[in-house]
Amino acid sequence: MPNSILPLWINGQRTESRSSRRAGVTNPATGAVIRQVPLASRDDVTNAIEAAKAAFPAWRETTPLRRSRILNKFRELLETHRAELAQLASEEHGKTLEDATGSVQRGIEVVEFAVGAPHLLKGEHAENVGRGVDCHSMLQPIGVCAGITPFNFPAMVPMWMFPLAIACGNTFVLKPSEKVPSCSLRMAELFKEAGLPDGVFNVVPGDKEAVDTLLSHPDVRAISFVGSTPVAKYIYETAAHHGKRVQALGGAKNHAVVLPDAALDFTADAIMGAAYGSAGERCMAISTVVAVGNIADALVARLKEKAEKLVVGPGDRKGVDMGPVISAQHRDKIVGLIDSGVAQGATLVTDGRGIHVPGFENGYFVGPTLFDHVSTEMDIYREEIFGPVLIVLRVASYDEAIKLVNSNPYANGTAIFTSSGAAARRFQHEIEVGMVGINVPIPVPMAFFSFGGWKSSLFGDLHMHGMEGVYFYTRTKAITSRWPEQSDLSASTLVMPTLG
Repeated sequence: MPNSILPLWINGQRTESRSSRRAGVTNPATGAVIRQVPLASRDDVTNAIEAAKAAFPAWRETTPLRRSRILNKFRELLETHRAELAQLASEEHGKTLEDATGSVQRGIEVVEFAVGAPHLLKGEHAENVGRGVDCHSMLQPIGVCAGITPFNFPAMVPMWMFPLAIACGNTFVLKPSEKVPSCSLRMAELFKEAGLPDGVFNVVPGDKEAVDTLLSHPDVRAISFVGSTPVAKYIYETAAHHGKRVQALGGAKNHAVVLPDAALDFTADAIMGAAYGSAGERCMAISTVVAVGNIADALVARLKEKAEKLVVGPGDRKGVDMGPVISAQHRDKIVGLIDSGVAQGATLVTDGRGIHVPGFENGYFVGPTLFDHVSTEMDIYREEIFGPVLIVLRVASYDEAIKLVNSNPYANGTAIFTSSGAAARRFQHEIEVGMVGINVPIPVPMAFFSFGGWKSSLFGDLHMHGMEGVYFYTRTKAITSRWPEQSDLSASTLVMPTLG
């Protein structure tokens, strides 16, 4: 319903916000406000934290097998409602329905991983570590956890967090972007339908007031975040100051190194999808091509040809390859960076400024943009554009390409395109980036591996989902035990015990 006011989700039910502040949720293809979302107040967020805290003791004591069964039912409901969630994501973010559907599915895969909680939470055991002494470890939940998620993947990124945290026995408060709140609220309803007890999962859309409440509240034990590097650094420093464990994933400038022996058409097709899919609003988007040697001219020609054929329009229209960006403000920022690239001497091969989509004149559209002859001093290289802008840097050698990538302060994802196994093996060994693709343009790991970058792309020690996610949402306790016979009991000693 247009301009309807969305609820919060606290303690297992739709809850009216105490805040008088509202934000308009806009369809980026039309520029029209389609609903209102309350910006959760400090009191709203505190209520959600208190509900999660109250639910924690019982949920912690719920067996992993029981948790797994609820998660499996939740997974089934997500599959059933996948098209609905994709529609909501497309409507509020602007991405194509096909892309939105794929992103929902990738989120569901994390739920599938979390269903394995009975196995994932097994500790280790060693018998006779000393004479008559055994040692074992256990993974225990940490309490109330919180997630702060961005606008670009309204369903997938939240599912990187809350299903695994809840599978591990924690309770959760999610603060989704106020630009795209509906997927998170709908998933909360589906989780309740799956049998999740009230208070275990709570959703409070909001802005900095909500964020700061989560970061400072003493009952929140862990914070997960995905977003820009400046905000990730703020989240990390503030939450750590308040004694919380933090995983804060920041920005990216992902490079694709293309060697002269790469399969040209395959490489060009792969880069197109990685650069312009989701209008470039992906932390794993390939935004930078490093063309090595004499392949540059042919590669740029192929990219130009393909970019000019992309169909730009509303994400729910058939035949559209690329939708709008999230807001007018973000569109203007992207256009400003394109302007700076021209002013600083890069060659503008394909210009996405001023694109006209008939019938959608108020939408936030930027067409596919391609720059060649870019240098590392230019703003379009130094900044994360987060839009449909692909830049090409030319280098003479493989060594120069490696040095260029490793010199960048971001280290989220990278890829190499080559027919040489030796070159690929060297690349995966020497490159200083957290996620690496070999002839794979967007190397997002499957849910049973962990997701995250290095350097300025990550603040904290543990990545998301996979076993690192399990370790983030649990505390390890080690137990050393001895059951001596009566005859073995001896007097106390002040000497450091040894077990060997």
